[in-house]
Amino acid sequence: MNTPHIKELQTKEEILEAYPVINQLRSHLDEIEYLDLVLEAKEVDRYKMFALFDQEQIVAVTGFKPMTTLYYGRFVWVCDLVTDQNNRSNGYGEKLLSFVHDWANEHDFASVALSSGLKRTDAHRFYTDRMDYDKVSYVFKNSLK
Repeated sequence: MNTPHIKELQTKEEILEAYPVINQLRSHLDEIEYLDLVLEAKEVDRYKMFALFDQEQIVAVTGFKPMTTLYYGRFVWVCDLVTDQNNRSNGYGEKLLSFVHDWANEHDFASVALSSGLKRTDAHRFYTDRMDYDKVSYVFKNSLK
């Protein structure tokens, strides 16, 4: 299959195949820690990982969790979204995030939310200008270890 397509990554081998692309966003993770975290998140948090393939190569990856909170109600939280650095500006991020929106709609979730690092201004423009996201809050973190 040579046309771009999206596939859920379920096996350890499929998840590991996405590591070189995910590592461009999550460079602090080595391959073993990455695999352990994905497998744990899939088991305990309903984390789902999908890859966009073009010419049978992974060009973009997303990971998200269906959630329910008092603030957002039923929503999908995008934990990870990255397009391979050699394949940016080809519409892959838009295609993959639109897939997440469709998945959320099909599974009766009211919205999609994510956070983005303060210095990632290109990503912010993508979310607000191309994908019609609103800036609704700040995310605060306290590192305990």
